Amino acid sequence: MAYSIDLSGRVAFITGASSGLGAQFARTLASAGAAVVLASRRVEKLKDLRAQIDGEGGDAHVIELDVTDLSSIKSAVAHAETEVGSIDILVNNSGVSTTQRIQDVTQDDFDFTFDTNVRGAFFVAQEVGKRMLARAQGAAPGSYTGGRIVNIASMAGLRVLPQIGVYAMSKAAVVQMTKAMALEWGRFGINVNAICPGYIDTELNHLHWDTEQGRKLVNMLPRKRVGQPKDLDAVLMMLCSDESHFINGAIISADDGFGV
Repeated sequence: MAYSIDLSGRVAFITGASSGLGAQFARTLASAGAAVVLASRRVEKLKDLRAQIDGEGGDAHVIELDVTDLSSIKSAVAHAETEVGSIDILVNNSGVSTTQRIQDVTQDDFDFTFDTNVRGAFFVAQEVGKRMLARAQGAAPGSYTGGRIVNIASMAGLRVLPQIGVYAMSKAAVVQMTKAMALEWGRFGINVNAICPGYIDTELNHLHWDTEQGRKLVNMLPRKRVGQPKDLDAVLMMLCSDESHFINGAIISADDGFGV
């Protein structure tokens, strides 16, 4: 018996959609019928992705967004709902990292990471969540009440690794943020969950895997391989679907067993 997930009629807002996992998430949700809002600072890259999605019969829209700027967040979400409709799905994906030992972390390094990964993720989810809450409470129009928020954390938020300590700290905060939102918003039909990816091959790190350090890292992994962005499609689709109504506050590892 075949099983499929249909997101027709849903609006999905994806942050950090200009490349890597964000671009893959957008393509995946669009292929399931959702109207996708592509949000990032790199608008030209978003336009290229929109053309790809539109060319495959999808429905994509471009919104400029800087998650470190609260006014940009409010403007982007408002623009998206005006242009496309009420946001039903948020994929909270924007993230950055630096690499250095703890003793070498500067204030700028710390703020750079936490401003995007924690502060930015929180206020994007808050802005979208407030609108979902208003619809659920009958204070705002919308044919669909409730919603799905998927925060992209990291296996580093569950298992600390050397030289990315601040990144691991920020993603651990995203894990707790997910649980807090799920606890407060679940009774309104808003399900908040997190995916913790392991090492994924993207255009940002693709060349790294052929370096000596990259090969050493791959050899540390349980099955000596890195994942592909599409390897997260199944868990993403599950968490965005209506069928996931009983899954709330879940922290799901997708790391090929690295965290075991």
